[in-house]
Amino acid sequence: MSVTLSATPVLETERLILRAPVAADWAVWRGFMLSERSVHVRAAEVTEALAWRAFGHFIGHWVLRGWGNFVVTDRASGAALGACGPWFPAGWPERELGWSIWDAAAEGEGIAFEAAQAARGFAYDVLGWDTAVSYIAASNARSRALAGRLGCTLDAGAAHPEASGPVEVWRHPARDALVDGGMEAYA
Repeated sequence: MSVTLSATPVLETERLILRAPVAADWAVWRGFMLSERSVHVRAAEVTEALAWRAFGHFIGHWVLRGWGNFVVTDRASGAALGACGPWFPAGWPERELGWSIWDAAAEGEGIAFEAAQAARGFAYDVLGWDTAVSYIAASNARSRALAGRLGCTLDAGAAHPEASGPVEVWRHPARDALVDGGMEAYA
């Protein structure tokens, strides 16, 4: 039996489809979370049990808020490559746009940039956000570079959630400051 979240939006870009998580994503998520590649998105060592709970939070955010991180999939193959999207769990100081690439082979291919543009457009135009931040581990050079490419600026005075190490707050440009932020991507 395959269960999916109903009435969730789907975003489409040239190479990607962003959709709500489904049970079949567990295997790819698990592999990512149990690898060293997830060090920047977790607070401690992750066991399979903790990865399972985190996946439940990932899905539960959709149920509780009506939106959440999309699973980023390859348009051609349907393979789950990572996650990207709006995130605002209880206790978060601000609404966040987050991303992670689960499949190492998808890193350095512009996937996160393409997905983040589409997700930011969705957050601004559909959810009505007027600002967004990305909380990035200070040691995560790839995500810091992506934030810069997205036009974000370091906001040293902004509050951030508790984390296991230093976290930087990167502020996204306002909607009206974006020239071609991928806003046409949502359906």
